[in-house]
This record gives sequence, C-alpha cells and structure tokens, in this order.
Amino acid sequence: MYYLTGFDRMGYLSFQVLYLGADGRLTLLTRPPDAIQARQTSTIEDIRTWIDRDGVNPALAIRDMLDSHRLQCKRLGVEYDAVGLSARRGQMLDEALDGFCTLVDASELIARIRLLKSPAEQAYIRKSAALTQAALADAIRLSLPGRSLGEIYAAMYATIMAGGGDVPPSGRWPMGCRESAQLVRYFTGSPELRIGLNDQVTNEFGAGYRHYHTAAMFVALTGKVDPRHRQMFSACCEAVEASQAAARPGKTMGEIYDAYARVLTHAGFAGKFLAACGYHIGIAYPPSWVEEPMIYEGNPLVLEPGMVLFMHMIMQDEDAALAMSLGETVIVTSKGCERLTRVPRELVIN
Repeated sequence: MYYLTGFDRMGYLSFQVLYLGADGRLTLLTRPPDAIQARQTSTIEDIRTWIDRDGVNPALAIRDMLDSHRLQCKRLGVEYDAVGLSARRGQMLDEALDGFCTLVDASELIARIRLLKSPAEQAYIRKSAALTQAALADAIRLSLPGRSLGEIYAAMYATIMAGGGDVPPSGRWPMGCRESAQLVRYFTGSPELRIGLNDQVTNEFGAGYRHYHTAAMFVALTGKVDPRHRQMFSACCEAVEASQAAARPGKTMGEIYDAYARVLTHAGFAGKFLAACGYHIGIAYPPSWVEEPMIYEGNPLVLEPGMVLFMHMIMQDEDAALAMSLGETVIVTSKGCERLTRVPRELVIN
C-alpha cells in the first residue's frame, strides 16, 4: 500500500484492504484511526471505514465495497502473502466473497515489480546507506572491552535518528558477544551483555529512510585474536568478493549462492556456513526488512539492473564457539553491482 499510494501508518496489522482496479481506481477500507493517516499521507481519495465491535466480520464490509464498484462475478487478485492477512482473516475473506466473485492468488503481482528500484527509490536507498555507514563507524568505535551492547545500540540508533532515519528501522539488530555472537537473530537481554577482554562481537544492523533499507554486518574482536578467526575472516572476504562478482544482469540468484558456497567449501568450512547468503532489501515495515526471495541454491530469479541485495557471509562454528561474518548491500547495475554499504576488509580488533 505504501509503495502504490504512500499510505504510511503503523496500523498495518489491522484488517484493511486497498482495492486497485484495472482502470487505476483506488479505494481503501480501513479502521477509523487510520483514515486521517490515509488522507494526509496517501494519494487515495476514496477512503472508507469499518467499525470494531464484538463479532464483526470486516470481510463483509469488503464485499459491500466491491459491490459498489460492480465487481460481482469478476476475477479479483488477492495478496494472500501479506503480514496483516492471517490464516483466519484469509478464511473470513474467502467465505465472505464465496459466490460473489472469483479470487486468485496475486501475491507476486506487485512484489516482483518492487524488486526493480526506480531512480527515485534508489535515492532513498542511498540515503539509507549513508546512515548505515555512519552507524557502522559507531559500532567499530564502541566495540570495546567493558562496554555493554546496549551502549552500542544507543549510539547507533542516535546517529541514525539524528540523520533523519526511520524510528525504528524495520528489523531488530542481532548483536551478541562471547558465545552469543553466533546468534544471528535478535534475542531478549542482549543489550545487557558486556564485551570481554578477548571477545567477539557480531554486529548486524541497518537503517531505514522513508521505509527504504540497507544493511551491513561484521564481527569485531577484542584482545588476543584466535588464528581460526583470521582464517574465517579471510574466507568471508573472498566469499563476498566472489558473490558480488556474480551479481550481474543475466545471472541468477542461485549463481550468487554457488559462488559463496564454492569459496567457503574450498576454504575448509563446509557445514559451517548458512544455506542462504542474503536477500532483496527495500521497502519494509517492522518486524523485518527482508524482501523475498532469498539468495539460496538453485534460485532461478534472473538479476536485472535496479535490484538491491544484502549479501551476508555468515559462519558459525558451534563446537569452537566462534563466529565470523561480513555483509554489505549492493545495487545491480548494467555492468555488475555497486557496493552501497562497505565494511572493512581488515579485521576489526579493539
């Protein structure tokens, strides 16, 4: 809805629907608290509301709205793969429109168009990348023994907010030290952890600007460096270079994965790296900035100029309790790809 109309709100988990006709007509059905939001932020003129009350079925209001457009017996596409359309709500929709019209799954209709970023969108993404780079400098500077991860979070968020970034960005940042550096998902309590004298700190973070996102990832080390960390880092650097070299128009997402897996396997880390090495990134709302599809083995999606990818080389050695990663956001160009976020190609040791 935001991509098509600019409708910008946090009520996206509420039951609501945007109708887009083949003639370009737009009608929004939403809750009253979001109607003002729609009038102020979107291009939608026909805005209708449904009222919360016990036992209400808002899908019936959708039927009335569609009937006003004389859509009975028509064929309508539904974005079933939507965060706000739970399985229960999907059933409500199907039941309310049963016999009224024919519904088909059109989840990919807009999603595939969104993969190609326009020049205007790319400008927002570049602004996001500048904010991510500024936060990267904070992460490097503050990943010191004795610091709490919460202090690092606070400084990075402050930098992004002061630069005009979204509050908050759409993904929770995984950050961990010691054995929790192997965790690549945010976990409760991580801000309270303190970095040790000989430690590893995983930083995966990003910034949103007008809901357009970029990300970066790296591991900072403190004190004495384990030789295995150096070997893992060297392999990550080689893997990201190979993956970025494979990110060219006409290549597939699967070929990027092949380059990544080939390098890390040859370096002796088979079984220590993930089964996906990144994903599309762009417009997002919480809880995630990930755009499908991910970069995995055999993905046939062909790359085109204007696609934006976050590539992450993540290695986890659970037996040795070691972690290493390196991730950057790139945009596919006519000649290859351009790095939008840049992490150091030398180990960060504090």
